[in-house]
Amino acid sequence: MDVTTATRATPTIGAKKEDTVFNPKGVLGKDDFLKLLVTELQYQDPTDPMDTEKILNQTSQLATLEAQTNTNKTMKKIADVFQSSSQFAAIGAIGKMADLGNDDVRLDEDGRVSFDIYFPDSVRNGTVEITDSSGRVVKTLPLSSLEKGVHTFTWDGGTAGGERAEAGVYHVSAHYLDGSGEQKKSRVGIYPVESVRFDGSEASLKLGSHYVPLAQIKEIYEG
Repeated sequence: MDVTTATRATPTIGAKKEDTVFNPKGVLGKDDFLKLLVTELQYQDPTDPMDTEKILNQTSQLATLEAQTNTNKTMKKIADVFQSSSQFAAIGAIGKMADLGNDDVRLDEDGRVSFDIYFPDSVRNGTVEITDSSGRVVKTLPLSSLEKGVHTFTWDGGTAGGERAEAGVYHVSAHYLDGSGEQKKSRVGIYPVESVRFDGSEASLKLGSHYVPLAQIKEIYEG
């Protein structure tokens, strides 16, 4: 008898009704295999005994598989708990500061680039500096009076000399005087967390005018 495919064990003539092994769902677990083994041993033909070693090996393999399945289920539950915890942690970030870990903006070949800068204080005056990878100032944008908060700027790709800057990655920082005349600095990439949006299992935080996946944020801290 092939115990790997059977869903009902037909008892030998003379077997008691309560000895019948019946599985209405057609699924065999390790306990079902043990019942089949006991039944076969009880009613086997003495002149042609069954291969008990084969059934024992199959039962052992099934028990191992069941243990692995239970472990996988447990790990999935743990992963779900951590995922939920991560989402709640993202909600707790609202009102705090998030740092993307860089001040980069990318300029296309023929386009322009818009970027956000957060000013934690009101601005009296100052400048926004756009520098290349070597630290050379490519363009300076003037700052006039601004309120505290996130402000959007647009760079048309022109350089201080009136030429077109090469496409690539540039760095943006701001140097300004606040309302009390104190010198301050800010840069692209640091913003207050305004809200959280969930797309399936992924959380994104609203930083400035964009939503950024939580995985791309390097640091969250009190403002």
